[in-house]
Amino acid sequence: MSEPLIDMRAWKQFAAVAQELHFGRAAQRLHITQPPLTQAIAGLEKKLGLRLFDRNKRSVQLTAAGRALLPQVLDLLERAQLLPGHARAAAAGELGRLRLAFVSTVGFGPLPQWVRAFRAELPGVQLELIEATGDVQLEALQRGDIDAGLLLHAPGQAPPALERLRVASEPLVLALPEHHALATGAALDWPMLLDEPLVIFPRRILVSLYDAIAALYHAAGREPRVAQEAIQMQTIVNLVSAELGVAWVPASVRQFQRPGVVYREVPADAGVPHCETSLVWRDAAPSVPALARWIDFVRAALPVP
Repeated sequence: MSEPLIDMRAWKQFAAVAQELHFGRAAQRLHITQPPLTQAIAGLEKKLGLRLFDRNKRSVQLTAAGRALLPQVLDLLERAQLLPGHARAAAAGELGRLRLAFVSTVGFGPLPQWVRAFRAELPGVQLELIEATGDVQLEALQRGDIDAGLLLHAPGQAPPALERLRVASEPLVLALPEHHALATGAALDWPMLLDEPLVIFPRRILVSLYDAIAALYHAAGREPRVAQEAIQMQTIVNLVSAELGVAWVPASVRQFQRPGVVYREVPADAGVPHCETSLVWRDAAPSVPALARWIDFVRAALPVP
């Protein structure tokens, strides 16, 4: 059997009588006359199929059911009082849930500080962080499983048909085993370097940057000699430590100080590509207010160009 539908007015009338234990005073409190209040309470008891009050000409007392019901009704009324404010806060992006995907390299950059500051500024927003490669993020955005993503790409190669805010640009640096012949020295032996086995991410997860790295080799008449593929940058660095090869990684990854690995910068004139990190989302006017607040927050946190 379905429960009877009881509107908020009936619960307010019950609470007033339960607290005053006097129909006359309760009616004054509610700004109505006593007969309609008496009828309303009788109607509520009929819907519930039980008595809420024991009453006679001299006194009004709550029944056991009424006493059990009163705290819950008061809680209901209090929460109902807060609903308009909650609705306004949600519309302003101060409440709600934000599903944000990110590539692992963003963890070496500003993301931890952003998350900490955003949560302090908007504690009512539930920030759900999902680590995912760029290809997974794009599929999740298409399905509506995430609201926004932070992903890597080659300069000028942000995924099309998405709104975008560039949040970082950095060069690639070389990760080498610490005992490698190229790990020390004033200058890199470029021909030797291009012949070294390469540890790199699969092309499918980051097409634009993979192709930019391959173009570096092709410009010198070489073909990248891929020794091992790995998805996460931390894993790539770990495999370099295992002396499986050398790797090109974003400069921010140097914060991952893995024993057995040396990072080397490459002269700007060597033609080594940069990479960019972008915040991407689907709609120019986000339907999730918390996403709009996140975009504004990130934009304000970026250095002035």
